[in-house]
Amino acid sequence: MHRTALSRRGFLLTTAGAGAALGLAAGPALAGGARRPRPFGRYGSPDDRRTPKTLYVDPHGRGDFTSVQAAVTAAEGSGWTLVLAPGTYRETVSVDADRTDATWTGASHDPRDVVIVYDNAAGTPKPDGSGTYGTSGSATTTVRADGFTARWITFANDWLRADHPGWSGTQAVAVKAMGDRTAFHHCRFLGHQDTLYADTRDLAHFARQYFAQCYVEGDVDFVFGRATAVYEDCHFRTLVRTDLSGAPYGFVFAPSTAGANPRGYLVTRGRVTSEAPDGYYKLARPWVPSSDTTARPMLTVRETHLGAGIDAVAPYADMRDAHPWQDQRFREYRNTGPGAAVTVPENRPQLTRAEATAHTREAYLGDWRPYARRR
Repeated sequence: MHRTALSRRGFLLTTAGAGAALGLAAGPALAGGARRPRPFGRYGSPDDRRTPKTLYVDPHGRGDFTSVQAAVTAAEGSGWTLVLAPGTYRETVSVDADRTDATWTGASHDPRDVVIVYDNAAGTPKPDGSGTYGTSGSATTTVRADGFTARWITFANDWLRADHPGWSGTQAVAVKAMGDRTAFHHCRFLGHQDTLYADTRDLAHFARQYFAQCYVEGDVDFVFGRATAVYEDCHFRTLVRTDLSGAPYGFVFAPSTAGANPRGYLVTRGRVTSEAPDGYYKLARPWVPSSDTTARPMLTVRETHLGAGIDAVAPYADMRDAHPWQDQRFREYRNTGPGAAVTVPENRPQLTRAEATAHTREAYLGDWRPYARRR
């Protein structure tokens, strides 16, 4: 069933509330028909801590903390695990660079049950009157640390254009990830413009990131940044826009890979579907930011099903005339679906079979193998 932009906030609260109810109902029966709540499932509890560096978060007060940020603040140093009980965590969260090798786990193993959400946009005024947040500052969750792993969690930004007609600065990030060895397994990323910011801490930092069996939705440039990022078995969903009357509604990818980085975004064995009319979305456009005019955005999409929402005739577009997409590193390989049809060959640059051997998760991630670990 299609959802309009106006339903975003209600959808988040409904799914998280249902998950919380399921979490409360878990556990063995007690005398009198009552049931012992087990909000953390098989991961223990504050009374049955799995390791000294495990912290429990529950918005209903049954853990060590009721907010994710409070737990992150307490988890000084490296190697902490946060177990998140079902519920909606309406807050912004920031993981500093010194909190390395952290793991966040949604206790129910259903990402719909654990939702971290807020509603800042780039144009939202800061409370102290010092200006607006900007794109990076709009992020609901910001991860600067290396070695971060998240599983079974929804990260969302439910700021809506419809609530703020006439606004500029409509970018509203759900997650900004900047660390090396950053992995998300079975997670959801919900937003509209600039949903998932897969980036690095600075131009010289070639951060590797891995997204496995994740779901990402949005409209304008909703997967973007300069990280070396592998998206494996992921589902990308383009949304209807009520503020526009014609195509294009937006772009799925907007990489900004540093020119010195030999590897940018790799999408493999995924799928792109759409709520919008056929052909209303471009697959990608290159982002060459003013802070790095030497960037050469890189995107490889291989063995991925591209639905009819993608404009098959002209799937790429320029962000700026000075940096045409044809000068960047955009390639495809063995994609399927109506959005992958090659009708104008010069608009669909393809890898050869020999070239494709250099565009694999192993080549992009090197000695880091997050796909080999038990999930």
